[in-house]
Amino acid sequence: MSEEEDDIILSELDDEELVQQMFDDLYDGLKEEIEESVNILLERGWAPYKILTEALVGGMTIVGADFRDGILFVPEVLLAAGAMKGGMGILKPLLAETGAPRMGSMVIGTVKGDIHDIGKNLVGMMMEGAGFEVVDLGINNPVENYIDALEEHKADILGMSALLTTTMPYMKVVIDTLVEQGKRDDYIVLVGGAPLNEEFGKAIGADAYCRDAAVAVETAKEYVARKHNQMSA
Repeated sequence: MSEEEDDIILSELDDEELVQQMFDDLYDGLKEEIEESVNILLERGWAPYKILTEALVGGMTIVGADFRDGILFVPEVLLAAGAMKGGMGILKPLLAETGAPRMGSMVIGTVKGDIHDIGKNLVGMMMEGAGFEVVDLGINNPVENYIDALEEHKADILGMSALLTTTMPYMKVVIDTLVEQGKRDDYIVLVGGAPLNEEFGKAIGADAYCRDAAVAVETAKEYVARKHNQMSA
């Protein structure tokens, strides 16, 4: 083996090279390398928020774009998201201490009667990858689960997922309940899942239908920015 082919020693890279390497390692779903790199940047005095945004979110943005364009597929994205989670595990407690600015928070779950979760998991991971706090309620959620979690976590966004045509209407039950309780305007409601479409999203009173995880992240960012602008206006 020639020298060039030796393993890259992460600690010998300068900051800029290390961040570029992290983009590659995230793309390849290399969790241990990401954790090591996060620790190296912390030792070098990088602020947790800077590592999150520049290295992790920066890398996941590339993953998200390639997923949207059909270059990467669900298994690769799940691997990348797993590596991202490894890095986030180290940063989360530090971010909490430093009071980093929040992109916003989201409660997400599959609706009552439905046990499909791959799409939902992907959205949750991509949202974390974009810097959102995500509370994942899992599958088969009755309306109370959503409402309790939204209040408890002071969430900005409610995400609901369904993969069966028979469980889709339950999304309307949740939205109607929010309306009855006078809370509908407190939240951005995003819905998704294979059998849904834009017309259905409009008909049930959701803010937006998101056809995939990349769209969900873009839509969430857009709505949260709008919400902040209205509040500061």
